[in-house]
Amino acid sequence: MAGGIEKLSAIKVARLSKPGRYADGKGLYLQITKALVRSWIFRYERDGKERYMGLGATHTVGLAEARELAREARVCLSHGKDPLEVRNALVVATRAEQLSNLDFDRCAAEYIKSHQDAWKNEKHKKQWEASLSTYVSPHVGRLYVRRIDTPMVLKVLQPIWKTKTETASRIRERMERVLSWAARQGYREGDNPARWHGHLEELLPKPAKLKKVKHHPALPYREAGAFFAQLRLQKGIGARALELTILTASRTGEVLGATWGEVDFKAKVWIVPPERMKNGKEHRIPLVDAAVETLKKLRGLHSVLVFPGAREDTMLSSMSMLTVLRRMSRQDLTVHGFRSTFRDWAAEMTQYPKELAELSLAHTVGNAVENAYRRSDLFERRRALMQDWAAWCAVVQPDPVDAADEGDEPGVEVADADGDAGPAGET
Repeated sequence: MAGGIEKLSAIKVARLSKPGRYADGKGLYLQITKALVRSWIFRYERDGKERYMGLGATHTVGLAEARELAREARVCLSHGKDPLEVRNALVVATRAEQLSNLDFDRCAAEYIKSHQDAWKNEKHKKQWEASLSTYVSPHVGRLYVRRIDTPMVLKVLQPIWKTKTETASRIRERMERVLSWAARQGYREGDNPARWHGHLEELLPKPAKLKKVKHHPALPYREAGAFFAQLRLQKGIGARALELTILTASRTGEVLGATWGEVDFKAKVWIVPPERMKNGKEHRIPLVDAAVETLKKLRGLHSVLVFPGAREDTMLSSMSMLTVLRRMSRQDLTVHGFRSTFRDWAAEMTQYPKELAELSLAHTVGNAVENAYRRSDLFERRRALMQDWAAWCAVVQPDPVDAADEGDEPGVEVADADGDAGPAGET
């Protein structure tokens, strides 16, 4: 220890307790305040003025580290720079970088916040939050979106791409949207590493090749009359809900959430508001006489809900119609499958255009340009279609085998009991 350098030792630093400044040499001091706060400071002169730069508290910065920080400050001075100004500039630059960088989790939260008002319900928001939290956050949630690249996206997707294909596809799309939002906000640059076309499609198997489509079991349309006759004999509000579901080719949620304010008996129309529709658009449903008859049986049960549940002011359980099917020993069917029954019947047994059946199912028909110019929902034509459907459901069709026994000419092909309906699923 020559020339007054490194005068202090670790033991001496620990023992010193009297307020004051204790020199270690070359501008480094141990400072103890009257409040007994212990810290390191570096004293130097700049432009003829004495300056002090704090180097940190002794409980955080040890003697060896303090000496290194003092050495760096002296090097800075030897290059003609003020160490305090250099450090302050670094702090400002670091803060600026932090402001221009957001991690994925923060960007996802901001994206959801900016889009949730356009989403139909709270459930959609929760699905976004839950899926990203479960599958994305553990891998890249804390990373700046600026640093997320293709290998990181693959790290998220590959573990679930083959086993949970539909979920993985949604995760990919949501990641793409969040990263696209981040790019527009200036938090990242370059191509989107989660994009599918021309990118991930070359690295991952196509979902359609992996996903095993599970169709909803559907009733063959030739059996609709016999089934409906049995359904009419069933008691309870669940059976009436299933009747209306079949007669209107509606979705379960649309039926169970129906209110009397949506039903116009005089005009024979049921108007489902946008917030209760899957596509977010108002849907006018023509009510045929059989549907009106079913609805009239329910009047008086509740002032608002058409299908009230057991608990006060709650709608009927989503399991109610499935329970009816089980009671009828039709575990082979699903409620949603009756939409496919209707669609198959319309295609096989009528001359109505395909778009009428699709509009009756509240499906989107045509592309964006066609929809922009379509001003009508073809309501009256759909009413005629639904009247024919109700009439079909009111008649028990003869068994094709029995019909052949009653004198069909030999060699004439008789329709299969399934009506050659094809897949029962709905897209």
